[in-house]
Amino acid sequence: MDVAPHDRAARSVKLYLGLFVLAALVALSSMTVGAGSLADEGLRETLLSLRGARLAASFLAGAALAVGGVVVQGLLRNPLASPSILGTTAGAALGGQLVLLALPFVALPVRSEMAVPIGCLLGALLSLLALLTLLRHTNDAVTLLLTGFVLSSLFLALGSFVTSLAQNDWELGRAVVAFSLGGVSSAGTDHVLFALPLVIAGIGASFGWGKALDLLLSGEEEARSLGVDVPRLRWWSAVWVATLVAAAVSLGGNVSFVGLVVPHVLRPFAGWSHRRLVPAAALGGGIFLAACDVITRAIPSHGEIPLGVVTGLVGAPLFLFLLLRQRRAELLRG
Repeated sequence: MDVAPHDRAARSVKLYLGLFVLAALVALSSMTVGAGSLADEGLRETLLSLRGARLAASFLAGAALAVGGVVVQGLLRNPLASPSILGTTAGAALGGQLVLLALPFVALPVRSEMAVPIGCLLGALLSLLALLTLLRHTNDAVTLLLTGFVLSSLFLALGSFVTSLAQNDWELGRAVVAFSLGGVSSAGTDHVLFALPLVIAGIGASFGWGKALDLLLSGEEEARSLGVDVPRLRWWSAVWVATLVAAAVSLGGNVSFVGLVVPHVLRPFAGWSHRRLVPAAALGGGIFLAACDVITRAIPSHGEIPLGVVTGLVGAPLFLFLLLRQRRAELLRG
C-alpha cells in the first residue's frame, strides 16, 4: 500500500531531522576526542585545524561511498552490491599505492602531499576505462558485474604485489600498508579541496539520474518502454561511481562496508526513490565514517586503529543484523 504524500513528507522531515542531529553530535565528538586537550591555549588552534580537516575528509569520503553504493545497487537492482563491485575502488587504491612506491625515486610534477590523491583519481579512471572497454560490445548487467569482479581481483592482486615490493623499505612499507587499511589522519585542507568538487559532482549527477534509476528497478524492458536509455544510464552511472570512489579513496584510503551498509540502514526510512535516498545516503554515509574515525581515536592503543578495520568491525555485524531481519520479515510475510 502506497504511503500518503503527507505521511511521506512527515517521515522525510523526521529522517532529516534525525540525521542533522546525529551529524551535529558526531561533529562535536570529532572536534573534542583525540590526543591533546582543547583547554591548552597553545594547542587549541592546531588541534581544531587538524580535527576539522579530519572531520571534513571522513564526512566527504563517507558521503561519496554511500551515494556510490546507492547508485550501484539501483543499477544492478541488487541491494547486496557495493561500489567495489565495479573494480574502481581497487583501481583507485592501486593508483595511490603506486604513487607511494614511486615517490622516493621519481620527481613528480605535483606537490608530494597531492601526489597520492591524484594517483587515486588516475587509478579509478583507468580502471573505469578498462571496464568500459571490456563492455563496449555488451549491455548485460551480469556481464558488468562479473567483469567488475575480475578487474577488482586483478587490481587487489597488483596492490598486494606493490605492498610486497614496498617492504624493502620500512617507512615506505608502513606507509603503503597504512594507506591500504584506510585512515584520514594525514588528510589536510588541500586533500579536502581536491576531493570536494568530485564529491559534489558525483552526488549531484547521481541525484539527477534518480528518476531513471527508479524506472530501472522495475526491469530493463519496462525502463526502455518508458524512455530510459539503459546503456547510457549504465555507462554514466559507472562514470559517476568511479568519480565518487576516487574522491573517497584519495581522502581515506581503502575503507569497506560504507557503501553497502548505509543504504540498507536508510531504505526503511527514505524508501527506494533515488531522489530521496541519495541525499539521505550522503548525510548518513558522512555520519557513519566520521563516527568510525572518532572511534579510531577513542580506543586506547599505542597508535590509532586503522579506519578500514573499524568500518569492518562495525559494518559487518550491522549488515548481517539487517540482512537477517529482512530475511525474517520476508519469511513472516510468506
